[in-house]
Amino acid sequence: MRIITLNVNGVRSAASKGFFRWLPMQAADIVCVQELKAQAGDITGEIASPDRYQSYFHCAEKKGYSGVGIYARRQPDNVMEGVGVPEIDAEGRYLRADFGPLSVISIYFPSGSSGEHRQAAKFFFMDRFFPMLRNLADCGREIILCGDWNIAHKEIDLKNWRSNQKNSGFLPEERLWLSEVFQDLGFIDIFRRINQQPEQYTWWSNRGQAWAKNVGWRIDYQIATPGIAARATAVSIYKTERFSDHSPLIIDYDYDL
Repeated sequence: MRIITLNVNGVRSAASKGFFRWLPMQAADIVCVQELKAQAGDITGEIASPDRYQSYFHCAEKKGYSGVGIYARRQPDNVMEGVGVPEIDAEGRYLRADFGPLSVISIYFPSGSSGEHRQAAKFFFMDRFFPMLRNLADCGREIILCGDWNIAHKEIDLKNWRSNQKNSGFLPEERLWLSEVFQDLGFIDIFRRINQQPEQYTWWSNRGQAWAKNVGWRIDYQIATPGIAARATAVSIYKTERFSDHSPLIIDYDYDL
Protein backbone atom coordinates (compact mmCIF):
# COMPACT_ATOMS: atom_id res chain seq x y z
CA MET A 1 0.00 0.00 0.00
CA ARG A 2 1.33 3.41 -0.97
CA ILE A 3 -0.04 6.60 0.59
CA ILE A 4 0.83 10.11 -0.55
CA THR A 5 -0.01 13.30 1.31
CA LEU A 6 0.40 16.83 -0.03
CA ASN A 7 -0.73 20.31 0.93
CA VAL A 8 -1.61 21.46 -2.59
CA ASN A 9 -1.98 25.16 -1.66
CA GLY A 10 -4.91 25.39 -4.03
CA VAL A 11 -5.94 22.22 -5.84
CA ARG A 12 -6.57 24.09 -9.09
CA SER A 13 -3.14 25.68 -8.85
CA ALA A 14 -1.54 22.27 -8.24
CA ALA A 15 -3.43 20.91 -11.26
CA SER A 16 -2.02 23.68 -13.44
CA LYS A 17 1.48 22.73 -12.24
CA GLY A 18 1.08 19.12 -13.33
CA PHE A 19 0.10 17.36 -10.10
CA PHE A 20 -2.61 15.27 -11.75
CA ARG A 21 -0.31 14.35 -14.63
CA TRP A 22 2.28 13.16 -12.11
CA LEU A 23 -0.14 11.28 -9.88
CA PRO A 24 -1.05 8.33 -12.14
CA MET A 25 2.63 7.36 -12.38
CA GLN A 26 3.00 7.00 -8.60
CA ALA A 27 0.90 3.83 -8.12
CA ALA A 28 -0.59 5.25 -4.93
CA ASP A 29 -3.53 3.51 -3.31
CA ILE A 30 -4.58 6.56 -1.27
CA VAL A 31 -3.76 10.23 -1.76
CA CYS A 32 -4.56 12.82 0.90
CA VAL A 33 -4.62 16.50 -0.04
CA GLN A 34 -4.99 19.63 2.06
CA GLU A 35 -5.67 23.33 1.49
CA LEU A 36 -7.94 22.77 -1.48
CA LYS A 37 -8.95 26.45 -1.68
CA ALA A 38 -12.00 25.29 -3.61
CA GLN A 39 -15.71 24.70 -3.23
CA ALA A 40 -17.52 21.56 -4.35
CA GLY A 41 -18.55 23.25 -7.59
CA ASP A 42 -14.93 24.02 -8.43
CA ILE A 43 -13.88 20.37 -8.25
CA THR A 44 -14.45 19.03 -11.74
CA GLY A 45 -12.65 17.10 -14.45
CA GLU A 46 -9.27 15.65 -13.53
CA ILE A 47 -9.47 17.18 -10.05
CA ALA A 48 -12.66 15.25 -9.30
CA SER A 49 -11.62 11.89 -10.73
CA PRO A 50 -7.95 11.64 -11.72
CA ASP A 51 -6.96 8.31 -13.21
CA ARG A 52 -10.14 6.58 -11.98
CA TYR A 53 -9.62 7.40 -8.31
CA GLN A 54 -12.63 7.61 -6.04
CA SER A 55 -12.62 11.12 -4.55
CA TYR A 56 -14.02 12.69 -1.38
CA PHE A 57 -13.75 16.26 -0.13
CA HIS A 58 -14.54 18.38 2.91
CA CYS A 59 -14.55 21.99 1.75
CA ALA A 60 -14.47 25.11 3.88
CA GLU A 61 -17.49 27.39 3.96
CA LYS A 62 -15.26 30.34 3.09
CA LYS A 63 -14.39 30.49 -0.60
CA GLY A 64 -10.76 29.99 -1.56
CA TYR A 65 -9.81 28.71 1.87
CA SER A 66 -8.65 25.48 3.52
CA GLY A 67 -10.42 22.20 2.67
CA VAL A 68 -9.18 18.60 2.57
CA GLY A 69 -9.64 15.61 0.29
CA ILE A 70 -8.94 11.90 -0.12
CA TYR A 71 -8.43 10.01 -3.37
CA ALA A 72 -8.65 6.22 -3.15
CA ARG A 73 -8.34 3.32 -5.59
CA ARG A 74 -10.75 1.29 -3.50
CA GLN A 75 -14.12 2.64 -2.44
CA PRO A 76 -14.10 3.24 1.33
CA ASP A 77 -16.55 1.42 3.57
CA ASN A 78 -17.38 4.72 5.23
CA VAL A 79 -16.44 8.40 4.91
CA MET A 80 -16.77 10.94 7.72
CA GLU A 81 -16.46 14.70 7.33
CA GLY A 82 -15.49 16.92 10.22
CA VAL A 83 -14.97 16.44 13.95
CA GLY A 84 -18.30 17.74 15.23
CA VAL A 85 -17.01 21.14 16.36
CA PRO A 86 -18.74 23.84 14.27
CA GLU A 87 -15.86 26.33 14.38
CA ILE A 88 -13.45 23.67 13.10
CA ASP A 89 -15.75 22.00 10.62
CA ALA A 90 -16.63 25.31 8.96
CA GLU A 91 -13.01 25.45 7.85
CA GLY A 92 -12.94 21.96 6.26
CA ARG A 93 -10.03 20.44 8.16
CA TYR A 94 -10.83 16.74 8.70
CA LEU A 95 -11.87 13.90 6.42
CA ARG A 96 -11.76 10.22 7.36
CA ALA A 97 -12.11 7.16 5.12
CA ASP A 98 -12.45 3.63 6.51
CA PHE A 99 -11.12 0.59 4.67
CA GLY A 100 -11.81 -2.54 6.67
CA PRO A 101 -9.86 -2.23 9.96
CA LEU A 102 -7.85 0.77 8.66
CA SER A 103 -8.85 4.43 8.79
CA VAL A 104 -6.98 7.06 6.76
CA ILE A 105 -7.51 10.69 7.73
CA SER A 106 -6.65 13.80 5.73
CA ILE A 107 -6.07 16.62 8.19
CA TYR A 108 -5.08 20.27 7.94
CA PHE A 109 -4.16 22.07 11.15
CA PRO A 110 -4.67 25.83 11.30
CA SER A 111 -1.66 28.03 10.78
CA GLY A 112 -1.07 30.64 13.45
CA SER A 113 1.43 32.65 11.44
CA SER A 114 -0.95 35.38 10.26
CA GLY A 115 -1.62 36.83 13.70
CA GLU A 116 -2.63 36.25 17.31
CA HIS A 117 -6.25 35.53 16.40
CA ARG A 118 -5.21 32.65 14.14
CA GLN A 119 -2.76 31.32 16.73
CA ALA A 120 -5.67 31.31 19.17
CA ALA A 121 -7.70 29.36 16.60
CA LYS A 122 -4.82 26.91 16.28
CA PHE A 123 -4.69 26.35 20.05
CA PHE A 124 -8.49 25.97 20.06
CA PHE A 125 -8.13 23.25 17.42
CA MET A 126 -5.31 21.50 19.29
CA ASP A 127 -7.17 21.57 22.61
CA ARG A 128 -10.26 19.96 21.10
CA PHE A 129 -8.43 17.57 18.82
CA PHE A 130 -6.26 15.94 21.49
CA PRO A 131 -9.11 14.00 23.16
CA MET A 132 -10.24 12.95 19.68
CA LEU A 133 -6.75 11.62 19.04
CA ARG A 134 -6.94 9.73 22.34
CA ASN A 135 -10.22 8.15 21.18
CA LEU A 136 -8.64 7.19 17.87
CA ALA A 137 -5.66 5.65 19.66
CA ASP A 138 -8.00 3.59 21.84
CA CYS A 139 -10.65 2.62 19.28
CA GLY A 140 -9.03 -0.64 18.21
CA ARG A 141 -8.62 0.37 14.57
CA GLU A 142 -5.40 1.10 12.70
CA ILE A 143 -5.20 4.84 12.04
CA ILE A 144 -3.04 6.88 9.67
CA LEU A 145 -3.36 10.67 9.96
CA CYS A 146 -1.97 12.32 6.84
CA GLY A 147 -1.52 16.00 6.38
CA ASP A 148 -0.15 19.39 7.24
CA TRP A 149 0.08 19.65 11.04
CA ASN A 150 1.74 23.09 10.85
CA ILE A 151 4.15 22.09 13.67
CA ALA A 152 7.82 21.21 13.30
CA HIS A 153 8.45 18.78 16.13
CA LYS A 154 12.17 18.99 16.85
CA GLU A 155 15.19 21.12 16.01
CA ILE A 156 16.13 18.70 13.23
CA ASP A 157 12.78 19.43 11.56
CA LEU A 158 13.51 22.97 10.41
CA LYS A 159 16.56 24.77 9.12
CA ASN A 160 16.55 27.89 11.27
CA TRP A 161 15.26 26.52 14.57
CA ARG A 162 17.05 29.05 16.77
CA SER A 163 15.40 32.08 15.19
CA ASN A 164 11.96 30.42 15.04
CA GLN A 165 11.49 29.48 18.70
CA LYS A 166 8.97 32.30 19.19
CA ASN A 167 7.22 31.77 15.86
CA SER A 168 4.06 29.80 15.17
CA GLY A 169 4.86 26.27 14.13
CA PHE A 170 7.82 25.92 16.50
CA LEU A 171 6.44 27.34 19.73
CA PRO A 172 7.39 25.33 22.85
CA GLU A 173 3.75 24.59 23.67
CA GLU A 174 3.09 23.35 20.11
CA ARG A 175 6.10 21.06 20.20
CA LEU A 176 5.16 19.75 23.66
CA TRP A 177 1.63 19.04 22.43
CA LEU A 178 3.01 16.99 19.53
CA SER A 179 5.37 15.16 21.88
CA GLU A 180 2.35 14.18 23.95
CA VAL A 181 0.66 12.80 20.82
CA PHE A 182 3.65 10.49 20.40
CA GLN A 183 4.62 9.75 24.00
CA ASP A 184 1.28 9.74 25.80
CA LEU A 185 -1.04 8.50 23.05
CA GLY A 186 1.44 6.17 21.36
CA PHE A 187 1.19 7.51 17.81
CA ILE A 188 4.23 7.11 15.57
CA ASP A 189 5.88 9.70 13.32
CA ILE A 190 6.52 7.22 10.52
CA PHE A 191 8.97 9.30 8.50
CA ARG A 192 11.23 9.83 11.51
CA ARG A 193 11.06 6.17 12.49
CA ILE A 194 12.65 5.28 9.15
CA ASN A 195 14.67 8.39 8.24
CA GLN A 196 16.62 10.23 10.94
CA GLN A 197 18.61 12.41 8.55
CA PRO A 198 18.65 16.22 8.91
CA GLU A 199 17.38 18.66 6.28
CA GLN A 200 14.35 16.53 5.40
CA TYR A 201 11.74 19.20 4.80
CA THR A 202 8.26 19.30 3.26
CA TRP A 203 7.57 23.05 3.17
CA TRP A 204 9.53 26.09 2.07
CA SER A 205 8.52 29.72 2.35
CA ASN A 206 7.98 31.57 -0.92
CA ARG A 207 10.05 34.42 0.50
CA GLY A 208 13.69 34.83 -0.39
CA GLN A 209 15.55 31.80 -1.69
CA ALA A 210 14.11 29.30 0.77
CA TRP A 211 13.56 26.54 -1.81
CA ALA A 212 16.88 27.07 -3.58
CA LYS A 213 18.78 27.07 -0.28
CA ASN A 214 16.65 24.29 1.27
CA VAL A 215 15.62 26.53 4.16
CA GLY A 216 12.56 24.48 5.01
CA TRP A 217 10.33 22.95 7.66
CA ARG A 218 9.04 19.38 8.08
CA ILE A 219 5.40 20.01 8.96
CA ASP A 220 3.66 17.37 6.82
CA TYR A 221 3.29 13.95 8.39
CA GLN A 222 1.88 10.47 8.23
CA ILE A 223 1.27 9.75 11.93
CA ALA A 224 -0.08 6.32 12.76
CA THR A 225 -1.01 3.78 15.38
CA PRO A 226 1.83 1.35 16.17
CA GLY A 227 0.49 -1.66 14.29
CA ILE A 228 0.26 -0.07 10.86
CA ALA A 229 3.30 2.13 11.53
CA ALA A 230 5.39 -1.01 11.98
CA ARG A 231 4.42 -2.04 8.45
CA ALA A 232 5.93 1.05 6.84
CA THR A 233 8.80 -0.01 4.60
CA ALA A 234 9.94 3.13 2.73
CA VAL A 235 9.58 6.90 3.02
CA SER A 236 10.41 9.71 0.61
CA ILE A 237 9.82 13.38 -0.05
CA TYR A 238 9.35 14.11 -3.75
CA LYS A 239 11.17 17.24 -4.86
CA THR A 240 11.89 16.73 -8.57
CA GLU A 241 8.87 18.83 -9.50
CA ARG A 242 7.01 21.49 -7.52
CA PHE A 243 3.23 21.43 -7.33
CA SER A 244 2.92 23.86 -4.38
CA ASP A 245 5.05 25.32 -1.60
CA HIS A 246 4.92 21.85 0.00
CA SER A 247 6.30 18.58 -1.37
CA PRO A 248 4.54 15.20 -1.48
CA LEU A 249 5.34 12.83 1.37
CA ILE A 250 5.25 9.24 0.11
CA ILE A 251 5.17 6.20 2.39
CA ASP A 252 4.93 2.54 1.43
CA TYR A 253 3.41 -0.08 3.74
CA ASP A 254 3.54 -3.86 3.73
CA TYR A 255 -0.24 -3.99 3.88
CA ASP A 256 -2.98 -5.05 1.48
CA LEU A 257 -5.69 -2.42 1.37
